[in-house]
Amino acid sequence: MKKIYSTLAILLLSLPGMAQLFQKPVLSGMYLQWGYNRDWFTRSNLHFSNAGQYDFTLYKAKAKDKPDFSGFWDTPLDITIPQNSYRIGLYLNKAQTHAIEINFDHAKYVVEDYQTLHIEGTIHGERLNKDTLVTPWFVHLEHTNGANFYHLNYVGQQELYRNKKRKMASAVYKVGAGIVVPRSDVTIMGTRLDNKFTVAGYILSAEAGLRFYPFRNFFIEATGKGGFANYLNALTVAGGRVQHSFGYVEVVGLIGYDIHF
Repeated sequence: MKKIYSTLAILLLSLPGMAQLFQKPVLSGMYLQWGYNRDWFTRSNLHFSNAGQYDFTLYKAKAKDKPDFSGFWDTPLDITIPQNSYRIGLYLNKAQTHAIEINFDHAKYVVEDYQTLHIEGTIHGERLNKDTLVTPWFVHLEHTNGANFYHLNYVGQQELYRNKKRKMASAVYKVGAGIVVPRSDVTIMGTRLDNKFTVAGYILSAEAGLRFYPFRNFFIEATGKGGFANYLNALTVAGGRVQHSFGYVEVVGLIGYDIHF
């Protein structure tokens, strides 16, 4: 964990023009973005607990995303079904090269069924320490109404190309932190519950990519993102909890619109 904090701190201090954050901001405009994402996750240790019933950990579980892009054809009026992203930003200087933004990714996280994993802990008083096949009846975990990454980000922008009239392309970089607000669909020993939304932990990330301006205010953005998510208290079944953390890599494509003040 110390390495993650140190890396993000070094990145923050090395960003060009970072000193401008500590000057009096000039709110020169804002922007709105909408788009979609794909995600890849590191393996994770899943610690399930429920007082008096079980307290066990499944080690190095593999998970994948669930893009649900078929929703474009199945329910074309509901654009929120696929893994989606939005950003709302405020420009902090007249040149609009620095901004602060609310950064949200509706990512989905699904632990793959039928993995053979090492289990250690207790279930109904029985001590376990062995490899076991994890069937969806025994344990199934997915954050599919969202792993839901909410960030507050600093955003920098470096112009790359300009024609005679306006900016055409720029590089963007972002760094931030926030909270995770999952709604988890969990089965444990045959009992299933699609639980409620809850603030379950925190997230850190850095992001970089390109913006293209085909029109003056309209832009297209493509970024790559990497981060660390720690779910300290996600809800499961009948008062149970699951704790786990993972690193992730994400690609995000968005359309956006600048509003100038």
